Amino acid sequence: MQKTHVLKSLVSRSLLLLAASLFLHPASVWANKILPEFQLQSVSNTELIQSQSYRGKVMLVNFWATWCPPCRKEIPSLIEIQKNYKDQGFTVIGISVDQSEVEVIKKFTDKMGINYPVAVGTMEVAKEFGSTSGIPASFLIDRKGTINKRYAGYVTKEQLKKDIEEIIGL
Repeated sequence: MQKTHVLKSLVSRSLLLLAASLFLHPASVWANKILPEFQLQSVSNTELIQSQSYRGKVMLVNFWATWCPPCRKEIPSLIEIQKNYKDQGFTVIGISVDQSEVEVIKKFTDKMGINYPVAVGTMEVAKEFGSTSGIPASFLIDRKGTINKRYAGYVTKEQLKKDIEEIIGL
């Protein structure tokens, strides 16, 4: 039991440090970077959320956690954006960096009414995105799978709508 707690603590700290390094990279690192391939466990069932399933869509990949105040503040905007743009070939994909059990994350997503896919993040995926040093951290991906924009921290609904509409062509 003690070993499990120590291991969870080490993994949690590693993810936080990895998450912290994301914003240390200059913006030029993100220009025209291709969306990393990933397969992550969904919080709503045993299925995997796979990046290749979303090819040809505009995506907002959002790294977040249940305990993060700016993340919690941003979620209602992401819910609205998902609702407003899903019929234009757009989706939000949430990647939780929580170290909680999947059931805890699922309970939170249900309580918040999250209407987009949410996956349990791994250190490997965070690393492929260039690490994630602060959350929320979001990446706007165009239909070709290219990271168009990176948002460090909370981003307003208005800014997201403007950027999404530009990529979708509205």
